[in-house]
Amino acid sequence: MNSNINILKTEILSNNWYTLKKVTYEYRKKDGSTQVQQREAYDRGNGAAILLYNLQQKTVILTQQFRLPTYINGNETGMLIEVCAGLLDKDNPEDCIRRETEEETGYQVTEIKKVYEAYMSPGSVTEILYLFIAAYEPQMKIAEGGGVEHEQENIEVLELPFEKAIRMIETGEIKDAKTIMLLQYLQLKNIL
Repeated sequence: MNSNINILKTEILSNNWYTLKKVTYEYRKKDGSTQVQQREAYDRGNGAAILLYNLQQKTVILTQQFRLPTYINGNETGMLIEVCAGLLDKDNPEDCIRRETEEETGYQVTEIKKVYEAYMSPGSVTEILYLFIAAYEPQMKIAEGGGVEHEQENIEVLELPFEKAIRMIETGEIKDAKTIMLLQYLQLKNIL
């Protein structure tokens, strides 16, 4: 633990969807003086995301779904194009992403490769996101995908040419950070 931080008080502001905490802490600065600060942190658990790619077809599998926070912040339709992702829900990242891949895309992947761990919004959200890639073949499609009904998921599965997905970043059609990171990973590593 960081000896420059002393947690003084933690309050639960909301525990409805996930947990929103208000934390009061003492922070020791480089000059040795201390300062009391307050911050709010949203704890939604950790997650995993994966980009499926097909080497022969030079395609990727993405998803599209309604995301309320983007709608509130000016995304006129609220629809967001993303890689498959989900919360760990007490699973390890690898088991989680295999489950989410099948639920959301209908593909059953076997060999996955972890490429990053990243805090996506460290100023306010505690989540660490584990980022993966995996090759897919048409015969790996075992279900329709689209998400899980009891989780109120309504996900459209998109199979896109890789170059088109890259252009969609440039045009602003893809604005999701994890998706941009994984598409650019494939591009930088010359995988597709």
